[in-house]
This record gives sequence, C-alpha cells and structure tokens, in this order.
Amino acid sequence: MSVIDPVADMLTRVRNACMAGHRRVDMPVSKLKVAIARILRDNHYVQDFKVLDDGRHGLLRLYLKYHNDAPVIRELQRVSSPGLRRYVKAREIPRVKNGLGMAILSTPQGLMTDREARTARVGGELLAVVW
Repeated sequence: MSVIDPVADMLTRVRNACMAGHRRVDMPVSKLKVAIARILRDNHYVQDFKVLDDGRHGLLRLYLKYHNDAPVIRELQRVSSPGLRRYVKAREIPRVKNGLGMAILSTPQGLMTDREARTARVGGELLAVVW
C-alpha cells in the first residue's frame, strides 16, 4: 500500500504511539523523515532515532521521550499537505505557542525550525508544528 502523504503518516504514527504510551515507533524511512527526526531529536522532543536495515527499504525507529509518564510531544500537526501547500515568507513564520513550540519548515537551505529560519531570514513550506 502506498502512502499519499508520508510526512502526515509519520506524524500520525508518532502521535498514536505517544497516546498509547509506547517507548518507540517504527515507520518506512526516507531522507525527509530522517531530517524531521533529526530536528525533533535536536530540539529534545524525542530521545533518539535510528535507521534500521530490514532487508527491504529500511525502517526509521524513533525513541519517544516522556516526562513524569507524560509524552513530551503534546501536539503534532501537519500544516502543509500535498493538496494544499502552505508557504510562508521569513517575516510571516508563525510563533508556535508563543515560542514554547516549534514549526518545521522546508527551505531552500534544507529543513529547519522556525527559529533557525527567522535567523537565516528564509521562508519556505510550513510542514508541521510541534509543542
């Protein structure tokens, strides 16, 4: 079965695993998903991630992070979708939860958080928001 929106599929898997209290979650791997996982790890939303070889295409395994038995990721939303892309200019990048959350943008310089994009003064496609 092919997935139409792999990023939305990834975010849904993470959201479901957090709600179910799982320690880790597996999904098909892609360069974009690995970049998103790296941003989530670097901003302390997940503990770590690994790319595993399953003999076919490979798996991306995210190790979820909990604080006092509650998931660190409270909300994970897809903003731009294949049917309706959301592009923002550098000045229009939204502040998620007044700076407590973060937005993930796909820019010409690669994937970055809203803070990095503001500092680099680049806009791009608003992929997702996390808090």
